[in-house]
Amino acid sequence: MAWFRKDKKPLRAEDRREVPTDVFDKCKGCGEILYRERLAQNLNVCPDCGYHLRVGAHAYVSILLDGGSFHEADADLRAADPLDFTDLKPYPERVAAAEAKGKTEAAVSGTGQLDGIEVSLAVMDFDFIGGSMGSVVGEKIARAGRVALEREIPFLIVSASGGARMQEGIYSLMQMAKTSTVLARLHDSGIPFISILTHPTTGGVTASYAMLGDANLAEPGALIGFAGPRVIEETIKQELPAGFQRSEFLREHGMVDRVVDRRDLKETVAALLRHQYAGWSD
Repeated sequence: MAWFRKDKKPLRAEDRREVPTDVFDKCKGCGEILYRERLAQNLNVCPDCGYHLRVGAHAYVSILLDGGSFHEADADLRAADPLDFTDLKPYPERVAAAEAKGKTEAAVSGTGQLDGIEVSLAVMDFDFIGGSMGSVVGEKIARAGRVALEREIPFLIVSASGGARMQEGIYSLMQMAKTSTVLARLHDSGIPFISILTHPTTGGVTASYAMLGDANLAEPGALIGFAGPRVIEETIKQELPAGFQRSEFLREHGMVDRVVDRRDLKETVAALLRHQYAGWSD
């Protein structure tokens, strides 16, 4: 019987096959190992469970706008250090470290065509200091809103943020008022503003422009809220319901108008804009 028995030998380190990290990704939703090229073709949505992996600002520009139509604005704006802030690391060093990854700020803005409709667009980038809202982010969004106001074109913001940038203190908090004022002017002029909330959208961003859309859309499973769930539980001394602060929970309670799969995002936004201003599509 020994002829038919195969003794198991422990796997040695030299026997293990190294999987290139630039070829595969692991889904955080179901744990499936996904071929990165196939995942990119599916807009970084897991084909097995539908989990939405995080993507950068320029990826959303490509997803929403027609190819070759985007014209970036205010790319030269850079963060200052008005408070001479030093925590574990001086603020300028944090900015430099983020820029070394190929980013310039936590927001990209400009104009382009969405299914033939001219729009002004601002997209936040979580990879730049957690997508935190500093003075540059607020200025870019405010300027993009003013472009929409001057040209009478729709305004879109894609949010992904941990909230206000603590290293800028009150300067960061002032961006909440500045951006909200521009959105109020758009509302008074009848120019649509669509807010798209992705994972995560929290803090002062949620408390200002992210929730002020004429239509608030959210990606599936996105964390959306002001304070984190753990902070809320410790404050109110109660256990939060399942799915609290997730897109689907907020939709059920009237805080989000619709949860939209990333693969349907462009089509959904185009339909909303044409419903509001049918003439813009011609």
